Amino acid sequence: MPELRCEAVRWVADEPFPGLVEVQFVDAAGQRWSLIDKSSVFARFDELTPDAVYPVEVAVRCVIQGGDEAGAGDEVVTVCTSPDGIATLEGRDTFTVNQSQVTP
Repeated sequence: MPELRCEAVRWVADEPFPGLVEVQFVDAAGQRWSLIDKSSVFARFDELTPDAVYPVEVAVRCVIQGGDEAGAGDEVVTVCTSPDGIATLEGRDTFTVNQSQVTP
């Protein structure tokens, strides 16, 4: 499944177990987005802890919904972070990002 490259920027809370982490990325228009969820959703190993040195590179599983050219040959894709139920605090889960931010 494709993954959106992001950075875990801080430990938010110890509860609910295993703890909450804030993850950020910048979309194709330059807007920074924050996603907060359980640390185990963002990391395959135990690299996200209260004592970790942030930022830490992580990935969010996503579904590619379409692609386009943003001008000057830059390819962008629309991704949805719904596979793991991840969304912004406002409920947004669909974003247009540079194709280079998405791993196959």
